[in-house]
Amino acid sequence: MNNYNQDPRIVMTLDAGGTNFRFSAIRGCQPVVKEITIPSNGDNLERCLDIISEGFAWIKTKCPAPPSAISFAFPGPADYSSGVIGDLVNLPAFRGGIALGPMLEDKFKLPVFINNDADLFAYGEAIAGFLPYVNGLLEKAGSRKHCKNLLGVTIGTGLGGGIVCNGDLFTGDNSMAGEIWAMRNKLNPMTSAEEGASLRAVRNIYAREKGIALSEAPNPYVIEKIALGEEAGDKNAALEAYRRLGEVAGDAIANALTLIDGLVVIGGGIAKGSKLFMPALIDELNGVLLGSNGNHQLRRRASTAFNLEEPSQLEKFLRGEARELIVPGSNRKIIYDALHRVGVGISRLGTSEAVAIGAYHCALQRLDGNGLKFRADADRFGAGKQCAVEVLSAGSCV
Repeated sequence: MNNYNQDPRIVMTLDAGGTNFRFSAIRGCQPVVKEITIPSNGDNLERCLDIISEGFAWIKTKCPAPPSAISFAFPGPADYSSGVIGDLVNLPAFRGGIALGPMLEDKFKLPVFINNDADLFAYGEAIAGFLPYVNGLLEKAGSRKHCKNLLGVTIGTGLGGGIVCNGDLFTGDNSMAGEIWAMRNKLNPMTSAEEGASLRAVRNIYAREKGIALSEAPNPYVIEKIALGEEAGDKNAALEAYRRLGEVAGDAIANALTLIDGLVVIGGGIAKGSKLFMPALIDELNGVLLGSNGNHQLRRRASTAFNLEEPSQLEKFLRGEARELIVPGSNRKIIYDALHRVGVGISRLGTSEAVAIGAYHCALQRLDGNGLKFRADADRFGAGKQCAVEVLSAGSCV
């Protein structure tokens, strides 16, 4: 067993979003430098590449020992295995293919590993965040249920998704698995779900509901404060903006869960406003479909979704519906949990830290040349930063 929470190697990391780049360095699953945040300048390729190089150079000077690798998250589409970034929507300067990985290898003389940002977020939360947190609560509650699958959803500049299945990071044949942004927008089917579930969606809806030009609308974080009654503004418009975001995000997540059937963890810049959009999101997950004759309803999903940030729903999720059954033809009894359920919650690590831990694990797996699968250990969870890795299967990371 490789226990990466004791590993002495340092990996420099980056969480590259459409708005900001966040640089850090990890050793033993813990940050060893203070994270720095720099605007991405994603519409200026030369400046954007300079920022990436300068950010890693600065982080390197702060590391307590020479780093062993660079491993970071970058939006797709991309050929992650070769380090080439493709035609990005939220970073428009990266058009036509930019060999970012090879450029950094030449500059820093270190191995460079790049993966999808939402994938690494999901991986970090599965290793040391939301997944072991929930399993620890289930164990303490005496439940026989144990969760092994996780859908990580990031809502910020864009809408991203990552899938962890039984310990493996599932990336697909083209590193494009979990791309829930491309699902249809429930409220405007000719557009993508991202247009209804992102920071810009909140601003667009607020402007429309208030009847003002988009240029006059405040930024989404101010709209969040307006919705919470902490700032002056049109509270009804702000609440509606977040409600609609929850409905669109919930629809996309419901579609994804028909294939994944696991826990859902939400991160990104919008996560701080979860109390504003989570009720609509959960309602969508627990919604109904009409039968072909329109006279009867069908549950959209066989399992019930619970908001694990809401104490009463968390209690029901942990309790389940345990029943004692007698095995036909005998006196033997078994316990059956009749409540099929999934839980939805907010990142326990913070988006950037989850990405960094996911990137750290992926880098060390590649450096060691092992096919590895993480083992999320609820007993080790602690503050949400402990992790363990076990050699089980081939090719967890790109």
